[in-house]
Amino acid sequence: MDITINASFLPHTDPEASLAFYRDTLGFEVRNDVGYDGMRWLTVGPAGQPDVSIVLHPPAADPGVTDDERRTIAEMMAKGTYAGILLASKDLAGAFERLQAGDADVVQEPTDQPYGVRDCAVRDPAGNLIRIQQLG
Repeated sequence: MDITINASFLPHTDPEASLAFYRDTLGFEVRNDVGYDGMRWLTVGPAGQPDVSIVLHPPAADPGVTDDERRTIAEMMAKGTYAGILLASKDLAGAFERLQAGDADVVQEPTDQPYGVRDCAVRDPAGNLIRIQQLG
């Protein structure tokens, strides 16, 4: 079986702030920007990796989500506990400097973790946890 990861989904609360973070701060390409019924879905991904994307979506856009569930999702996003993603860089120090220069919400500076990796953590404008590990 040949299975790859094509896209991960992260919620956003402000499409323009998300574009600024993922495009301008992280340097990702914008691959798609779709509006529907007053909402926007943004697809972004790292340059040179056209087969790997992140879809930034309106939280709880699914019509099957109840109002109580929408409130819970909003509360969790506000606390930064709803969603996250793990990225990697050959230059963690440089990536962290770029994040700081872009006014990212720093959760943890680059640190050697007891489980054997060096990484840092920031939150995107919607509160999603973004961890970036050092490659190699």
